[in-house]
Amino acid sequence: MHGASRGALVAARERLDALTDSTSVDAGTLAGELASVTALLDREVSLRRVLTDPAQTGEGKAVLVQRLLGTQVSGSAADLVAGLVRSRWSRSRDLVDALEELADTADLTAAQRDGSLDDVEDELFRFGRIVSSNTELRAALTDRKATVPAKGELLRSLLGGRARPTTERLVTRLVTAPRGRSLESGLESLSKLAAERRNRMVAVVTSAVPLSDPQKQRLGAALAKLYGRPMHLNLDVDPAVLGGIQVQVGDEVINGSIADRLEDAGRRLAG
Repeated sequence: MHGASRGALVAARERLDALTDSTSVDAGTLAGELASVTALLDREVSLRRVLTDPAQTGEGKAVLVQRLLGTQVSGSAADLVAGLVRSRWSRSRDLVDALEELADTADLTAAQRDGSLDDVEDELFRFGRIVSSNTELRAALTDRKATVPAKGELLRSLLGGRARPTTERLVTRLVTAPRGRSLESGLESLSKLAAERRNRMVAVVTSAVPLSDPQKQRLGAALAKLYGRPMHLNLDVDPAVLGGIQVQVGDEVINGSIADRLEDAGRRLAG
């Protein structure tokens, strides 16, 4: 997001954090309500435009939200959405993107409260790896002709009883309402949101063989020192690495694999 939307999103995140800090607010229920409002505004383009129209007063738009949602969602959800429409947005679609992020964040906050956030992070990563390695599964999950119930049933068969409920909800929303995102980018965004719940960065670590617990601890500590923030490790095994490890943090790749060194040596000899 850019311009006014970026500032509006920052303020919305702060309001959500303040709201979910209260033990009286059920973050999981709030997530579901925000997801429902996201679906409504994604579907009703004219309503979305009215709620982001800079010519309308913020208070007038907030009153409209309360009138439309007051009996459909909790007071906390309605107040949060009212706060969103009081802000200025560079594009009407940015409002829906922000709502979607807040819904996902609320779900992750619920997982953090019940102690399952680490499991959710790992499950999102593993699901992404499964999808990337199975072209038929990816095709089924991204098929535009497939119905929402059909995709939901496929995900239940894959994740039901095998993953945390939060993971299943997040992935189901992403698959059934991608809103223009690729499955891979959506899963990456969810992983980043999960890491931010603990103010951590995510490192994707690829090694030829599984790392031992002491190795994982040493690597995590070294990366945390390098980047100045706690680091969550998403671990992957690829025999093609041939030894050593490859670490990716955001767009930065730290490659210490034998295969990479051999390739570099070959380039030098060829040059």
